[in-house]
Amino acid sequence: MRSSEIKLLIALTFFMFSFSACNDTNSNTANNANAGESKAASVRTGVKPEADAQVAVIETADYGRIVIELYPNIAPQMVERFKKLINEKFYDGTAIHRVDVELGIIQGGDPNTKGSNVAVYGTGNSSYPNVPAEFSDIPYERGTVGAARTNDVNGANCQWFITVKKQPAFDKKYTVFGRVIDGIKNVEVIMGAPTAAGTPRPSDKVVIKSVTLQPRSSFPAQ
Repeated sequence: MRSSEIKLLIALTFFMFSFSACNDTNSNTANNANAGESKAASVRTGVKPEADAQVAVIETADYGRIVIELYPNIAPQMVERFKKLINEKFYDGTAIHRVDVELGIIQGGDPNTKGSNVAVYGTGNSSYPNVPAEFSDIPYERGTVGAARTNDVNGANCQWFITVKKQPAFDKKYTVFGRVIDGIKNVEVIMGAPTAAGTPRPSDKVVIKSVTLQPRSSFPAQ
């Protein structure tokens, strides 16, 4: 195995564990059966994404705006959860707690990031039950929005991530529920933010001021 492949394998392993959402019913543990679980989850194929009538508009404190088109025909339960939390202002004041240049992702949506205890960043959930896997054959490419989860394929809850490059290792293993249609360059700038030593956490907090739902018609296709 080449050194580049070894590095990617290590990064993907770390990526999986970083999606822990620790609670009483679904704490993150080393799970060697994870790959098998991913294969066992059903995968919708051949379905073209259809945009929801609303988009999610993320306003950051220092990095501008990110607009996400949502796909309820692909991942109805995850889109419903995302919109529900947006309407409750759940994401307002949270932060992007993970950036990974090698994987090409930024990750956010953790309510714990509203506080200052960085040790618990990445482990937070909403008060609602986890969302079952809604895997599809939509590939992870530049701008794809996916649902972060624990080692359990049905462990998605409130956290999400955005890829800025093709990442076939995620295909059919993480729920795709949207795509960035405006602000992908802002995502790339965030991904390049300096990180705290030995961690994927931005050294300067990348604050999300607000996430709102707005008409899709207000944002022409890019």
